[in-house]
Amino acid sequence: MIKLLKYLGKKQWLFVVICFALIFGQVWLELKMPDYMSEITVLVQTEGSQMKDIVKNGAYMLACSIASLIDSVIAGYIIANISATFSKRIRKTLFDKVENLAMNEVKNFSTSSLITRTTNDITQIQMLVAMGLQMMIKAPITAIWAITKILNKSWQWSALTGAGVAILLGVIAVLIIIVMPRFKLVQKLIDKINGVTRENLTGIRVVRAFNAEEYQQNKFEAVNKRLTNQQLFNQKVFSILSPTMYLVMYFLTLGIYLIGAYLIKGALLEEKLIIFGNMVVFSSYAMQVIMSFLMLAMIFMMLPRAEVSASRINEVLDTEITIKDGKINKDTTNEKGVVEFKNVSFKYPDGDEYVLENISFKANKGETVAFIGSTGSGKSTLINLIPRFYDVTSGEILVDGVNVKDYAQEFLHNKIGYISQKAVIFSDTVQNNVSYGDNGKGEKTEEQIKKAIEVAQAKEFVEKMENGYETLMAEGGTNVSGGQKQRLSIARAIARNPEIYIFDDSFSALDYKTDSVLRKELKKYTKDATTLIVAQRIGTIINSDKILVLEDGKCVGQGTHKELLKNCEVYKQIALSQLSEEELENE
Repeated sequence: MIKLLKYLGKKQWLFVVICFALIFGQVWLELKMPDYMSEITVLVQTEGSQMKDIVKNGAYMLACSIASLIDSVIAGYIIANISATFSKRIRKTLFDKVENLAMNEVKNFSTSSLITRTTNDITQIQMLVAMGLQMMIKAPITAIWAITKILNKSWQWSALTGAGVAILLGVIAVLIIIVMPRFKLVQKLIDKINGVTRENLTGIRVVRAFNAEEYQQNKFEAVNKRLTNQQLFNQKVFSILSPTMYLVMYFLTLGIYLIGAYLIKGALLEEKLIIFGNMVVFSSYAMQVIMSFLMLAMIFMMLPRAEVSASRINEVLDTEITIKDGKINKDTTNEKGVVEFKNVSFKYPDGDEYVLENISFKANKGETVAFIGSTGSGKSTLINLIPRFYDVTSGEILVDGVNVKDYAQEFLHNKIGYISQKAVIFSDTVQNNVSYGDNGKGEKTEEQIKKAIEVAQAKEFVEKMENGYETLMAEGGTNVSGGQKQRLSIARAIARNPEIYIFDDSFSALDYKTDSVLRKELKKYTKDATTLIVAQRIGTIINSDKILVLEDGKCVGQGTHKELLKNCEVYKQIALSQLSEEELENE
């Protein structure tokens, strides 16, 4: 928790100091009231006392009470500002950190866990700051100040108060020892319940198609029941604290008056009034001490869970980023759109076997290079190394003659138009989905966006939508078909006008006619750009300048379609599984 305090800005620290001063004043005012109460008690018991003196002391008590209330309201407002700003900064820092994590680092945390850490965990810390900061400042000041005021009154009363405080601290310590480990389990169970809910929502069509609603309900109920039972246990344990607090308060008050009665009984006549006044004052101050520890107890109830949340947030923030940014942020060579692999091998950080081994090829400006192979042969992994979603294990990848590791990632990504294997559509308008992101060339014009949509063969269905280019897309693009999502994703890359296009099996949901027309239009529009295509269909890559055939992570063939039919048995088998020999000869 302490590590996160660095996200409090200078302004917020100044506010903390102001709060300290306000709460200090509030405590002084609250502790001043028993003095006036003692004075009133003495005046009432003393013959010849003036009513105006009693009223005056009563007015002082009222003024202290009102001033204390004003201080409390102002301090509460400032602390709310501090907690909101604090959580905002942590949330932004955490979000930025997650965005910069490499793919293998993200996999160390589940998606549902990262969502929980960015929302629920930060909320726990915000609640602690919002409710706890005032108490954490007020409680110790009140307790120490009140104790100093009662120490010289009577050692019997002081000993009784000390015993009450010791009982409270003992109970609090036992509760924290019992509950602390279980709060960690609660946050993990929240991760799981988020994961099950997210899985159910994203796969709702499959769930309904297979009549698996009851299965999903049972799956959710199992996690929900564990979370509920754990929360109930924690609350039951903490419920012991409240009656303990009140028992201590009531017995302490009773004990003070019993001891006071005993002291008054044995005192001289002239001392009885002094002891009685001290007893009233001591009782008030003792209650202030107990209330201080009651406030601390409330903090201790919140602290364990907030501490668990803070450690989970720090776990993400402390994750070392393995893919470091390079320093090159401008073109240093005359080459444009050139991609070269030199003896590239790759295995996942937690893997034992190489996914790719000794891959070498070169794609020049304007060329189309395709990758084909059986499922799991390493095609997608290969092209994901270019934008540095992962770093190569050995060898090097050059873009425009420069190792990709030497580029600033933002500059490298601005050279690339990437279309992922799974089409990603954001909850925004069609136009904003296509104009998404930055390519270092300023904002995309409406004409560029419409042209990109036209080239991607999406114009017809977009213009038929109710609001055309301003139609709002559902999250994940659930209001359009798979083929339409792919075409919008392709349009997004075209609108960037990059040097290098990367298509990761991005034509799989298109019918053969649309696929063919789109590729012809794309070839005209991107004639000066380098195109890298991962595909399963022979028809998609048949006219490529170069085709690499992958098998178990190795390149088993490289050349044109006709060359590979003659020289590569793996490619020939793939081709024959899709087209007849007659069709292949006519291509």
